[in-house]
Amino acid sequence: MTGRRATTTLWRPTGPRELALVAELGWRAWPPRLPDQPIFYPVLNEDYAVRIARDWNVPHSGAGFVTRFEVDSEFLARYPVRQAGGQTILELWVPAEELDEFNAHIVGRIRVVREFR
Repeated sequence: MTGRRATTTLWRPTGPRELALVAELGWRAWPPRLPDQPIFYPVLNEDYAVRIARDWNVPHSGAGFVTRFEVDSEFLARYPVRQAGGQTILELWVPAEELDEFNAHIVGRIRVVREFR
């Protein structure tokens, strides 16, 4: 046994502003939520993240990005999977006040895997 913990891959569709803040944080954390954002919601599949980045972020901010990152699976067990629509539209809802603790359980770096303009 190597002592490595199991991780879960998550995706996050994001616009240029949030992505710039992630870069400022060294690609290791998500920025605090704004007052009108009580929940941080990473998604469980790339296809859903692509649809949000392409179809929502691009029209609203000129660019959309899909990020991919790993989080300690044992820690994630506290957040039930939420179905936000169809069968593959799955999210985790992390209360804004728990985001620092969530960030502490990210394993490795947040990476941009898709870009839309």
